[in-house]
Amino acid sequence: MNLSRRARWAVPGATVVVIGAVVAALAIPAAQAAPVLPSRSPAQLLAAISNDAKLPPLTGTVVESTSLGLPQLPDAGSPTSLASMITGSHTIRVYYQDASHFRLALPETNSETDVIADGTKAWLWDSASNSVTEVIAPAGQAEKKLPPTPVLTPQQAAAKVLAAVGKTTLVSAQSNVMVAGEPAYQLVLAPKDHRSLVGKVMIAIDAKYGIPLRVEVFAKGSGSPAFQVGYTALQFTAPAPANYEFTPPAGASVKVVTLGSGSQPGTGTGPGPDSSGFGTYGTGWLAVAELPLKDLMQGLGTSGSDSATPSSTTSGPASVMSGDSQQVLGALLGSAKPVSGAWGSGTLLTTSLFSVLMTGGEVYIGAVEPSVLYAAVGHASA
Repeated sequence: MNLSRRARWAVPGATVVVIGAVVAALAIPAAQAAPVLPSRSPAQLLAAISNDAKLPPLTGTVVESTSLGLPQLPDAGSPTSLASMITGSHTIRVYYQDASHFRLALPETNSETDVIADGTKAWLWDSASNSVTEVIAPAGQAEKKLPPTPVLTPQQAAAKVLAAVGKTTLVSAQSNVMVAGEPAYQLVLAPKDHRSLVGKVMIAIDAKYGIPLRVEVFAKGSGSPAFQVGYTALQFTAPAPANYEFTPPAGASVKVVTLGSGSQPGTGTGPGPDSSGFGTYGTGWLAVAELPLKDLMQGLGTSGSDSATPSSTTSGPASVMSGDSQQVLGALLGSAKPVSGAWGSGTLLTTSLFSVLMTGGEVYIGAVEPSVLYAAVGHASA
């Protein structure tokens, strides 16, 4: 796994959209005296994390959780369930040697989900179902094409935010902070366009290595973060090699995926729908993702129909999410409301940080006001 700006995950297209939209609220302890550090300008801080600095070997604990003002959702114990991905919190143990030797362990009550890479292969192991997805990539490319994971590290979260930086972004710096015992600068990014639902993003940058230690996303008008993922414990020491060695347990179901040397599946080369119907409208903070509703349903493990109502049976490609997806999707759709306008009609689901519009057989998702989704209908072109 490349925990730097160029990190990419081989996740089904529908799941990429969901994970990209999901953001969370979490109170990671940070009430420590501000460290005294050499002065750095916002431009220097931005360059530090945009320069793809090499992540040093480390062992640490990352905490992430979600609170989007959604309706009460069915409880689920698995971190790969839809409910777990968009509500609650996650603790991740990180063992990182280099871009292709690492382990991310997500412990849960009576279960664990791990993402492991040993240089030539990568695995996603779910102990609850005793299932393994084994990914074999060309030599030197294991870090670029990996199994999906339901959570982000601070480095991955920062990479997603930095993709929106440009002329549409206000960049500033705030007081230095301590994160997991490490002194850090704070870079603040804010969209200029009021149609974005993002108020600001704060990235804590390690003073020594220039890597993101914590990312906080604030919804517009909110004084507390709607998304926060960061280290709560961190040591810049190499983990024991045994941490990224893996053999599928006896009796486990194993699915093997061999990847070629070309571009990653499920990723387009530019805006607009690709041959699968996936596309984008707008850029940066106002980007809207478009995908076929049936593909979203299949990605969530439900039957792929053009209806906005999940079926009671599952079919289609296997999903990274499991368990309660249908019940959760039903609860979410129950909180949506019908909308219409010159663009047509559909069903709208809104949260503090993203909006979802379903129109017949299409779904539009973005961290934007509904008006931006309406403008995207029928206009996502290559």
